[in-house]
Amino acid sequence: MKPNAIFIYNERETAYRFNDSHPFNQKRLHLTVDLLKKSGTLPASCIRMPASADEGLLRLIHSQEYIDAVKGLSAAAPAPQWLDKASMYGLDTEDTPFFPNMHDITLGVVGGSIHAVDAVMSGASLHALHLGGGLHHALPSKGAGFCVYNDAAVAIAHAKAAYGARVLYIDTDVHHGDGVQWCFYTDPDVCTFSIHETGKYLFPGTGAANERGDGSGFGTSVNVPMEPFTEDESWLECFEEVLNRTIAQFKPDLIVSQHGCDAHAYDPLAHIHCSMEIFRAMPRIIHGLAHTYCGGRWVALGGGGYDIWRVVPRAWSLLWLEMSDHPLRDRLLAEPSLTLPKAWIDAWQPLSEEVLPHTWLDPVDTWEPMPRRAEIEAKNRQTVEVSTLYLA
Repeated sequence: MKPNAIFIYNERETAYRFNDSHPFNQKRLHLTVDLLKKSGTLPASCIRMPASADEGLLRLIHSQEYIDAVKGLSAAAPAPQWLDKASMYGLDTEDTPFFPNMHDITLGVVGGSIHAVDAVMSGASLHALHLGGGLHHALPSKGAGFCVYNDAAVAIAHAKAAYGARVLYIDTDVHHGDGVQWCFYTDPDVCTFSIHETGKYLFPGTGAANERGDGSGFGTSVNVPMEPFTEDESWLECFEEVLNRTIAQFKPDLIVSQHGCDAHAYDPLAHIHCSMEIFRAMPRIIHGLAHTYCGGRWVALGGGGYDIWRVVPRAWSLLWLEMSDHPLRDRLLAEPSLTLPKAWIDAWQPLSEEVLPHTWLDPVDTWEPMPRRAEIEAKNRQTVEVSTLYLA
């Protein structure tokens, strides 16, 4: 019997690491997988170890010149000709510095997302989760925002080329999904939906509601920029309304979603004040839409998330519980104060500078409400009006 959902994971993806002080820390993959295993929610039968992508698939999105630069800068001691060109390709910045073996490691990440698309589009599994993916900022000829190759865009292009799929990309990262948007900005068969903190205050500075696509792709770029300090209720209200109208109009064959979990109040790189509730609710909404519009076909990827101890493992675990229809998902509805496995806390607390949470969800009733809540919610509703201007 085929699984309802597969979990794509190769430990080598944790080698996607720029340097020891960089905020993009793939130890979060270890933490998440361990939480799922210690909670008894990730059976070995669901885990798949992907191969690296065929390098030719990169050319569906990335220029050969850029690929050559990434390969050249992947050497332990890059040649001067590549060092001189690093800035041209965005690979010498504080955010996205080149690192040894960068090409092969990132090719492995792309392979995981390709595997996810193949599994779902071939019918081997209804849903596929690849938490190592979601590098959504990379552009065709430039690295950016901690992203070297854009595995999400390559996977979408592969779904189109190999299966003729019409794809809805849903980006829930607090940072705008700019790389994927620009890759398909004129493509009428790919719709990009992104909810994020407004670019007025946050990288990458894009994602305004009036970025709608161009040419035959006009109307297939949908952005929902949220005000700083937005809380759960407003975030989810805007997410659900705009996404429901987007998918009803676009009618995709496949959903590819990106699940950065940096819209949490604890995340150090943004200003949104949401709790674990949005990371329980957004996958539930997407899951329902996948079955309503796509025959269940749903590929989910990881993404941002920089509180690797308190936020990422819980958020990504909640995503897997939803995708796999695990009974623990429904228990959390009835028991919101359900505790995390003691074995997981005991294993990781000695290594964490933060006090680890003891419950799956956050005790939001003890949190101080944000000042100006009413004004923030009103501004977000105005944004929804602009975002949905061309939606039925």
